[in-house]
Amino acid sequence: MTETTMGRIGVVAATASGRTAAETLRAAWPDEVRVLTADKAADALREAWRTCDAIVSFLAVGATVRVLAPLLGHKTTDPAVVCVDESMAFAVAVLGGHHGGNLLAHRLTGVLGCTPVVTTASDRSNVTPLDSYGADLGFTVHNPDLLAHVGAAVLSGEPVRIEGADGWPLPPLPPNVTPGAEDAAHRVLVTDHAELDCMCHESWSGGALVYRPKSLVVGVGSARGVSAEEVGALVDETLAAAGLDPASVRCLATVDLKADEDGILRAAAARGWEVVTYPAGTLAAVDVPNPSEVVRAEVGTPSVAEAAALHGARAHGRDAELVAEKRKSANATAAVARLAPRGRLSIIGLGPGARDLLTPRAVTALQRASVVVGLDQYLDQVRDLIRPGTRVLASGLGHEEERARTAVAETSAGRAVALVGSGDAGVYAMASPALEFAGADIDVEGVPGITAAVAASNLLGAPLGHDHAYISLSDLHTPWEVIERRVTAAAEGDFTVCLYNPRSRARDWQLPKALAILAEHRPPDTPAGYVRNATRPDQTVTLTTLADLDPARIDMFTVVLVGSSRSRAVAGRFVTPRGYRWA
Repeated sequence: MTETTMGRIGVVAATASGRTAAETLRAAWPDEVRVLTADKAADALREAWRTCDAIVSFLAVGATVRVLAPLLGHKTTDPAVVCVDESMAFAVAVLGGHHGGNLLAHRLTGVLGCTPVVTTASDRSNVTPLDSYGADLGFTVHNPDLLAHVGAAVLSGEPVRIEGADGWPLPPLPPNVTPGAEDAAHRVLVTDHAELDCMCHESWSGGALVYRPKSLVVGVGSARGVSAEEVGALVDETLAAAGLDPASVRCLATVDLKADEDGILRAAAARGWEVVTYPAGTLAAVDVPNPSEVVRAEVGTPSVAEAAALHGARAHGRDAELVAEKRKSANATAAVARLAPRGRLSIIGLGPGARDLLTPRAVTALQRASVVVGLDQYLDQVRDLIRPGTRVLASGLGHEEERARTAVAETSAGRAVALVGSGDAGVYAMASPALEFAGADIDVEGVPGITAAVAASNLLGAPLGHDHAYISLSDLHTPWEVIERRVTAAAEGDFTVCLYNPRSRARDWQLPKALAILAEHRPPDTPAGYVRNATRPDQTVTLTTLADLDPARIDMFTVVLVGSSRSRAVAGRFVTPRGYRWA
C-alpha cells in the first residue's frame, strides 16, 4: 500500500445517490474500486469485508458498524472502512485509520468534495502513529497488544525509551521518546534478536513494544533434489543458533542455478519469504570467510550461502555484515547477513506558496521525514505540518550547496530526510545540487510541486498553451553570454518565454537586455505579463505588452512571461493557441 493507492476498495451503496457516487468513484479509480451489489446492502458489506482491502460505505455509520461488528478481528488486519453520508458532506474514517482509513477519507475529498472526519489521537496531535511506525520499511509489531498502552504514553508526553531505531530511515517520534530516557516506564525496541528477556528490564513496568525490522537475508546453497524439510530445518537452526528472529528475514538468496530448486522454493514459501537469485560470477566476487574450492568447481563460485546472504543484504542496504556463518546439513548450507539500511531522501516541492496548492504527497513526505532541511523562509510556510520530534535544519539565502550537502550527509547516515524548496524541486531548485552529491548508498524520491511558472500562467490565462521555454536570467552560476544565446534561440524559435530570476537590486540590466532580444523577433503588441508572489496573499498580476513591460516593476519574487508571435490577449487574458496549423 502506498500513499496514493489502497489495494482493492469495495464500495457499497443502498440509495440512488449512493449508487451514483459509487459509479463516480469507479470512474475516478478504475483499477482500485469494486462496486458490490446484493439484494441487501448488509450482504454486500459483508462481501466487501471478506474480499477487499478497504471499504467505502454509503450507509450510516451506525448501520455499517452493526453489520461489521461481528466480523472484527484485529486493527492491523481488518479492512479500513470509511462511511460517507447521503449528502456527500462528510467522509468518516470508522475503522483502520492508520491502515488506510484516514488516507482514504482524505482521498475521497478530491473526488466527492466531502470533508474528511478523522478522530485518531495521533493524527489530531500530528504524531507518527505507532501502529504504522516503520510499516513502509517492512517492520512488523512483535507484540501488538502493547500498541495502545505505549501509544498512550507517547501521546501523553510520558518518558519513553527507544532503542535500535538509529540508522533506520524512520519517521519522527515526539521529544519525549528518546534513547536517553533511562528511567522510563515504557520502551520501544527495534530489533531482529529473537531473545528479548535480557532486554526487557523490570523497571519498564509499561512493557517494551517490539518492532521486527526486515534486516536479515538468508543465503542458501544445496545439492540437486534437496527436500524442503531439510532446507527449512537448516535455515531455522541457523537463525536460532544466532539468536535471530525469522520475522526479520527480508528474503532468501541463492545462486541462479538454483532458481528452480523445488526444495528451496517450497521452504521459502512456507515461511512467506521471497527467493532472489544471483549469477555465480556475481557471488564469486564476494569476499567470504569460508570459501570452498569444491563448490567453485561445481557451480562457479567458492561460496553460495555466505556470498548470497551478503550480496542480497547489500542489494537492499548500503552495507552488510555476516551474522551467521554457513552451517551445513547433508545436502544444504545456510548463512545469514544483516543489512545496514539505506537512508531516504525526499526532495519536496512546496509549490508557489498557497497552502491549498501544496500537494498531499508533499505533506506525506514532509511528515515522514525525521530531518527536514531547507531555506528558512520556506520552512516557515510549513512548520505547522512538521511533526514533533523532527530535527529542522534551516539556513538563509545563498547556502544552496550547503543545504544539498547537509541533506545528503544526513541521508547517508541512514535517516529519513526531506529537502524542501518552493515550486518544483527539480526546476531551478534543490533537486539538481542534491543529486550531484547523492551516491548509490541512499534512496531518493522526488515529490513534484506546482511551479511558479505554472501558477503565474494560470493567473494570466493560458500563455503556455503551446511550445515554451524557461530561462533563468541569473548569471551567478551561468555566464551571461550563455544566457544571451539561449534567449536569442528562444526568440528565433518563436517560443513563449518564461523568465525566472528576472531582476534584483544587483542585477538590473539583464531583463531589459533579454526583452530587447525578444523585441527583435516579436511585434511590439506581443502579449506579456508578470506575476509577483503568485498565489500568495499579496500577489499582483499584470497583463501588458512587450513594448510596455516596465522592468523597474520587476523583482526576484516575480515571474515574467512573453508570448510567441501567435499569442493573443483575449478578453483580458493572455492566450497562446494550441493549434499546430500556421496561417
